[in-house]
Amino acid sequence: MTYERVTREELLKNAKIPIRVVETEEELYADMAATMLGEIERHNARGENTVFIVPVGPIGQYRVLAERVNERKTDLGRVYFINMDEYLDDAGNPIPAAHPLSFAAFMDREWYSRVDMPRENRIFPAPGKEGEILAAIERLGGVDVSFGGVGINGHIAFNEPPEESEAISDEQFALLPSRSLFLTRETRTINAVTAANGYIDYIPRRCVTVGMREILLAKQVRFYMNRTWQRGIVRKIALGPVTRFAPASFFQRHPDARLTIVSHVAEPPVGELR
Repeated sequence: MTYERVTREELLKNAKIPIRVVETEEELYADMAATMLGEIERHNARGENTVFIVPVGPIGQYRVLAERVNERKTDLGRVYFINMDEYLDDAGNPIPAAHPLSFAAFMDREWYSRVDMPRENRIFPAPGKEGEILAAIERLGGVDVSFGGVGINGHIAFNEPPEESEAISDEQFALLPSRSLFLTRETRTINAVTAANGYIDYIPRRCVTVGMREILLAKQVRFYMNRTWQRGIVRKIALGPVTRFAPASFFQRHPDARLTIVSHVAEPPVGELR
């Protein structure tokens, strides 16, 4: 199936994943922050842990959330953030905090340094310790909400779709745990456009990521899309089959998954020479 002729109305009517539309990026960040804060305060009222899987991308929600948390004096003592992923260098180690693309450094700047959240509640996937992510989730009682964005090839976190020649089934792919892997050409290319002014050599080749298994085990899945280049992939994952070749399509099988998209993402991916 091709998707370039699928109109906005057809997308929203026929989507197999519920889609909510907001008008601007600022509204998307505000919606994401409000959803996160609402979950935290509900769990606090019950004396329960709040466990989130959280992304770097989208990124604008953290300052909004930090401001609201501080204004309301929201207690973060039982809030746990499992950070989705990180770039690795060619030796398989996390890129240093001084690197402009360090996700860990970004989270420190935009979130952890702005709020009072215990250091032991900040969980990052690490090469050689990938199994600790699932162990932490089980110890904490499960993931309440997995937040994130969707890559140009449908990846969630850095769960890259396999090549056609790889011997893995859809069922096996959905069970992939946290792990280290190589990024695809598609991901490195679009990340070069959005984060390195098109300089693809600047984008690391390797990464560590929370797995498909951990994301899909979350009680709720709330993913957000704000880029113009997501017009095609939102159609593939919401209208097409569930397939390892578009990992976010597995949200179709989740009992409580939702996409929130900026209005322009709903428009058709019409070609244009320029």
